[in-house]
Amino acid sequence: MNPLLLDIALKHLLRRRRQTLVAIIGVAVGVGFFLAVSALMVGSQEDFIEQLIDAAPHIIVSDELRSPPPQPGARVYKDAAVALRGYKTRTEVRGLKDWPAILGAAGAFPGAVASPSLTGGVTLRLGGHEEALAIVGVEPALEARISTIEDKLRSGSLHDLETTQGGIIIGEAMAARLGVGRGDVVAATSASGTTRSLKIVGLFKRGDAALADSSGYVLLREAQSLLGRPFIINRIGVHLGDPYAAEEAARQLESRFGYKAESWQERSSDFLSLLVTRNVIMYSVVSAILLVASFGIYTAVSNSVADKRRDIAILRSIGFSEADLQLIFVIEGVILALIGVLCGWLLGYGLMGILGSLTFPVAGEDQNLPLDRGPRQYLIAAAASLFAGVLAAWLPARKAARVDPVDILRGAA
Repeated sequence: MNPLLLDIALKHLLRRRRQTLVAIIGVAVGVGFFLAVSALMVGSQEDFIEQLIDAAPHIIVSDELRSPPPQPGARVYKDAAVALRGYKTRTEVRGLKDWPAILGAAGAFPGAVASPSLTGGVTLRLGGHEEALAIVGVEPALEARISTIEDKLRSGSLHDLETTQGGIIIGEAMAARLGVGRGDVVAATSASGTTRSLKIVGLFKRGDAALADSSGYVLLREAQSLLGRPFIINRIGVHLGDPYAAEEAARQLESRFGYKAESWQERSSDFLSLLVTRNVIMYSVVSAILLVASFGIYTAVSNSVADKRRDIAILRSIGFSEADLQLIFVIEGVILALIGVLCGWLLGYGLMGILGSLTFPVAGEDQNLPLDRGPRQYLIAAAASLFAGVLAAWLPARKAARVDPVDILRGAA
């Protein structure tokens, strides 16, 4: 860069200190609020996705078929009108067939942990009061590695299911409806008529969407015995080393074994599509903030061009080219944008500190706002501000450079 052009640009800015200060403040405020808003929005999104990923297994293989197999008559007479009469529907026992092979294949993915489970419905009874409960039989050591259930417990732990015979973990809301607490015993009756006494060894926190109030956890073999389904499981949860590889891993498992394998992306597709719309709205709003801030640079450079028309004519007459004159005013815009970005970074850092210190009661606990304080937002704000600043300065600079110096000097004379 020509030092002379830089010196001229600096002198222009220093001669109009008030307009220069207003332009810098405009950029700083735009960048600061861009950082605060984007940190809040991106942070909440990342926290939401993290909860989606960690709250449940990355892949769930269930004993369902995405597409039921065709009837034998339909296979023999393809594309024909077939009417079947007098046939008997075969009753099939639900559950994953050859589930040890599925468990082994799921655990073969890089960094994967697979946990078998059995789900079913029972009725809890205590003193004439009944509550329907969906129990999940798990292996505590494996389940703790594929989900964040341990973090959702108000009291007790998954390990208590192994150390207490007939142990069960239920939600606080369910316990309140039954009028029981940790250590109390309730009667559980399955659809097959089996009745068992279960001891409450843990309670889930209220208000957790991932754990319904009507769900409870027991030991896997306890669930198999209570539901009358020995050696049967109907679900395998898989936790991967790379959660974003879940879609491909689920596709491989489903194509190999035929059972429905859902990745966390598939289960949360509606939420993820809403996040895309949310991001478009967010970046549109914060980009408008930066665009408005760039008007200060445009005004400052335009006024500089208007005030320096005679100086522009003299510079042109002594040999300065159109490109040199454009560069002078573009340099002014870049200087204003750079100083504004630096001040905006400081303002945004302070605003994020204020937002991060705020706490809000959620499910009876004080929680801080999730913020994204990474360098990515700072770089986006700087790049957008510099681009807007250069464009805002270039528009009046291009007009100034095309002025005929003879006409300006004649008018001045």
